[in-house]
Amino acid sequence: MKTQSSRVVLWALVLVAPGAWAQEWETVTETPYVVKVRPRPGTQAREVWAEGQLDASAADVQAALENVDTYRFWMPYVKEARTVKTVAEGEHVSYTRLDLPVVTARDFIIHVVRESGVAPDGTGVFAQRWWAEPDLFPSRRDTVRVRLNEGTWHVEPRGEHASYAVYRFSVDPAGSIPTFLVNMGQKSAVRDTLRAVEKRAQQLAAERQSGK
Repeated sequence: MKTQSSRVVLWALVLVAPGAWAQEWETVTETPYVVKVRPRPGTQAREVWAEGQLDASAADVQAALENVDTYRFWMPYVKEARTVKTVAEGEHVSYTRLDLPVVTARDFIIHVVRESGVAPDGTGVFAQRWWAEPDLFPSRRDTVRVRLNEGTWHVEPRGEHASYAVYRFSVDPAGSIPTFLVNMGQKSAVRDTLRAVEKRAQQLAAERQSGK
């Protein structure tokens, strides 16, 4: 039950992100990724800062993160994920619904912008940010709408098959989720997210090499 409960927070945490506050950071783990947290004053949200090496190229990490329509196949607890509107190249609005095993399902609508990208030759830095647009269409009766959802990815190449990722987010999971579940889920949610992105990026590399 503890393992399941810690994972419950994964997607209530995962896609909601950073601001700039004066609170001191608390380091909650240093392996396999450095994870730091601090509260967001005036809210139930926490800001989380995670960073570490991924055994996948920055280009493949970028490709994995930008293909929202495939999230339901490889991101834990994602039941639905789709692009609602393409605004411009590297900019879109997406909808995601999370099917959580213990608490009510959550969903969110976010506006995503690529601020910089990895070039075809593997150079450059992938930088992405997003923020919530929770009222773009009505909430579903059986699902809690997450209204605070802001975040960033920053992924730099570290050789042909490695990259260094900095993933920042803050979370107000909305509705009723006990604080102890949120606290339990901090480390596992970040770890599982980064590992899922790494695995998907590796799959994309293998598919490309096999000619699929």
